[in-house]
Amino acid sequence: MKDIVDAITSGAASAADFSALGLPESCRAVVLHKSEVDMFEGLASADKDPRKSLHVDEVPVPELGPGEALVAVMASSVNYNSVWSSIFEPLPTFAFLERYGRLSPLAKRHDLPYHIIGSDLAGVVLRTGPGVNLWKPGDEVVAHCLSVELESADGHSDTMLDPEQRIWGFETNFGGLAELALVKSNQLMPKPDHLTWEEAAAPGLVNSTAYRQLVSSNGARMKQGDNILIWGASGGLGSFATQLALAGGANPICVVSSPRKAEICRAMGAEAIIDRT
Repeated sequence: MKDIVDAITSGAASAADFSALGLPESCRAVVLHKSEVDMFEGLASADKDPRKSLHVDEVPVPELGPGEALVAVMASSVNYNSVWSSIFEPLPTFAFLERYGRLSPLAKRHDLPYHIIGSDLAGVVLRTGPGVNLWKPGDEVVAHCLSVELESADGHSDTMLDPEQRIWGFETNFGGLAELALVKSNQLMPKPDHLTWEEAAAPGLVNSTAYRQLVSSNGARMKQGDNILIWGASGGLGSFATQLALAGGANPICVVSSPRKAEICRAMGAEAIIDRT
């Protein structure tokens, strides 16, 4: 891994240099163990401690398949689905991996006794599988979290309608909380040059979700003057929804649960704020 990190941080490595780098057989990753899914049985949700269920293990680097990319992760982030995964609620994510594994021999790779979680990343492409033409080793990228097979016509106009739509790192394995992550190449987008690795890794899931819901042609198609009710407006998803509403000339009506969170919304420029307590 040191050679990979050195190539990235040098800023001078070419695509050929990255292609020539040897890949390790294993890497470190944040994982859940299938053998521990009952460890919190009988406890209230608030008493379930993710520090007990999450492990940093050395795991094999996954096999690269068609249409996929292996990415060296420079930064990732924690979402609510990471917390749900870690406390095995509303059900253990291994059920998702088992179901995915039944789809095809290639998908079977995901059905393992450990689950590498994480649905965001910023990093550098190391390898691409057959059929990938847009990306090459050395490209700096971010990944969104939507994993789709796109074998059914149902998803061609709206990938969220693909019958095999999944959230990467939650309903699939090999997520972003690892030194090396496996993604479908159509999850990748260029990393904005003006953002740090950490800044680029933070907004992927929440900003993409808020944009789809409010702005996209498959969502509300928000326009100037619209009133937008945003529940949990100071959180990850809600804060991006608030900013998108303000940037688009809409009126965010922000629902929060404390005066401190109300101040976060005011700092973003919101004026209509409801403290639900």
